[in-house]
Amino acid sequence: MTTGRYAYPPEPDFRPAPRAPSGLFPAGPPSRPTYREPHPVTGAGVAAGGGAATAWLVLFGLLGRSVPEYAWWTLLAGALAWLVALLLVRAGDRGVATGIAIVTAGGWSIAAAVVAVRWASSGDWPLW
Repeated sequence: MTTGRYAYPPEPDFRPAPRAPSGLFPAGPPSRPTYREPHPVTGAGVAAGGGAATAWLVLFGLLGRSVPEYAWWTLLAGALAWLVALLLVRAGDRGVATGIAIVTAGGWSIAAAVVAVRWASSGDWPLW
């Protein structure tokens, strides 16, 4: 190609070389089946399980009129709540089960702290 007094070489063909796909965005049908969680964990499910477990533990905790009774009722309510959580993990909503497990662990921690404070202040083990 000549323009005026200068001769320019022909422009090269700048086509990018084809690249192999990374696999991040599949281009064709999947080579193996894709499985989806039947009951995915959601924030709403965790909150619902936490709220239900909180009400459950409070209702059982209010049955106790002393520290030992409160602790035993809380342990019983927590054990029942964990059984329900195990059933939900197996055949139900795992988010609700997670909320139940988290709040139950917190409720047991509070009961253990109450027992420890009573034990430290009285010098006598309060559960029996």
